Amino acid sequence: MPDVEAEMVANVWKVLVSPGQAVSAGETLVILESMKMEIPVESPVDGTVSAVNVEEGGVVQEGDIIATID
Repeated sequence: MPDVEAEMVANVWKVLVSPGQAVSAGETLVILESMKMEIPVESPVDGTVSAVNVEEGGVVQEGDIIATID
């Protein structure tokens, strides 16, 4: 079960997946915003989203788990 982690402090601009959704490696899970730049966070593997731990308008810190893929 790979955890997808935030690489920097950022605002959660858009959540594009929900638990139970099938995703492919490289598919964008969420879009973060930092310093007026959009940062797509992609799935590292093919699988199913088992958890999404962020919501739009929230803030993530470096190392926070954004989602878990089974």
